[in-house]
Amino acid sequence: MTTSKKSINRTFSTAPMMDWSDKHCRYFWRQLSKEALLYTEMVTTGAIIHGQGGAHRFLNFNEEEHPVALQLGGSNAAELAQCAKIAQDFGYDEVNLNVGCPSDRVQNNMIGAVLMGHPELVADCIKSMQDAVDIPVTVKHRIGIDDQDSYEALHHFVETIANTGCETFIVHARKAILQGLSPKENREVPPLKYEVVAKLKQDFPHLEILLNGGLTNYEQMHDALTYCDGVMIGREAYHNPSILLNVDHAFYGHEKQVRDLKDIVRSLYPYIENHLSEERSKLAYITRHILGLFNGLPGSRQFRRHLSEEAYKKTAGIDVVEAALAMMPDEATIQAV
Repeated sequence: MTTSKKSINRTFSTAPMMDWSDKHCRYFWRQLSKEALLYTEMVTTGAIIHGQGGAHRFLNFNEEEHPVALQLGGSNAAELAQCAKIAQDFGYDEVNLNVGCPSDRVQNNMIGAVLMGHPELVADCIKSMQDAVDIPVTVKHRIGIDDQDSYEALHHFVETIANTGCETFIVHARKAILQGLSPKENREVPPLKYEVVAKLKQDFPHLEILLNGGLTNYEQMHDALTYCDGVMIGREAYHNPSILLNVDHAFYGHEKQVRDLKDIVRSLYPYIENHLSEERSKLAYITRHILGLFNGLPGSRQFRRHLSEEAYKKTAGIDVVEAALAMMPDEATIQAV
């Protein structure tokens, strides 16, 4: 069963983040928002095709994660098409090509932001992926790289890709500096230029343009939706996951409700128990993603410390989570959203 392009509402999505937005993180986030579109961390074509453990190791996810999109890293059109087809067979709702990661490791393999300098190659890759699947194929990119940072170059890049029929562009509103800055610095040092994304939408009104980069509150996000079609947040969702609690009301028209953050954590217990029944599993593989849930509330520091110190132990189970929750005053964890 495939998902039609029109049935994916991309008004709000979470960003692909290496080592963070894994299946455990996404399952947790889905307890906070039923509507947000969740993106995987980037998975390279080489890992899927040649990786130890096969595609299942890298692509397996829980059905509750829908809608969920797989982000691929690669630049070989045939391999990307093969992996897009595998993603569709696994049940992903969308496949996205990474044209934004600035790390040296992926640059050397012609993956990520370096591809912004090769729009025709990206177009070939997108076309091959589209020919292989029925689910949407989308692109996530920067506004430029190094000295190739003119609006004309960005316009040409988007136009070239759009000519394949690609309709959705997720734009990180910073350029990438490929030599001299680390990936972390590339998320912080180059200035945000939301006005460039706004101009893209003006020039390509028929395309779906999503804004990514630096969004930390709902006021910013609602302002962004006056000039683009959707917003994507990454680090803020990870460090302060409670920001996702109000997404369904603020962006999708759901009724406001009262949520108990402790109940949300406890809703993970069956998932945690299933995980712990697997070989070489640890409680921390899941609980590391929930450390920020109570940020700003009384007891949150003790909650984080207890999980950080105890969840990596071989014998750690639900009792460790319960002990951490006991450090949070009940009245502080009730949230009206």
